[in-house]
Amino acid sequence: MTLAREIAACRLCADRFAATATRHAPRPVPWFRPSARVLIAGQAPGMRVHEAGKPFFDRSGDRLRDWMGVTSEEFYDLDRVACVPAAFCFPGYSAKRADLPPPPICAQTWQDKVMSALPELQIRILVGAYAHRNHLRVKTSLTETVRNWRAYAPGVFVLPHPSWRNTAWLRRNPWFEDELLPELKRAVGAVMAPEPSDGRGNT
Repeated sequence: MTLAREIAACRLCADRFAATATRHAPRPVPWFRPSARVLIAGQAPGMRVHEAGKPFFDRSGDRLRDWMGVTSEEFYDLDRVACVPAAFCFPGYSAKRADLPPPPICAQTWQDKVMSALPELQIRILVGAYAHRNHLRVKTSLTETVRNWRAYAPGVFVLPHPSWRNTAWLRRNPWFEDELLPELKRAVGAVMAPEPSDGRGNT
């Protein structure tokens, strides 16, 4: 059984999810292959991703793809893009309909195994404060971390979450779209480009 299939079959959090306001069953959304060159690291799937079984299958995903300068077809090309959140399942909602945090047991069980299975990564895109803390161990605020993006690029890009709830943040920080996004698009474009052929059909 492949690692992705092992994760898809995981039911470690079944009791935890059954106790949430959504009372849903686990549905892990593993999205990676060893050939992936670009890593998208986030927090956890939302309800729409849980229902669709595809990462960033929502308006946030539309904005993220625009930030990266890629099409939907390119983004969902498993041979080039891996999506590895801190938790592979939708954690559910609280009684007040607030998003619950990802259960730590998911990352503790799977993250090191998945990262070891991705030897071809060239760019890591860390989406949101949770991913910043998880991958970089930073303690700075999201704004401070993203403002310091040049310290991590071009191998790592730190982004706010592309949720439409962050539209006000984007308006307050125009340097993000003016300075960071052009560099992100250039870096992603270079990595996503097909490998040149040697003239005999080989790459």
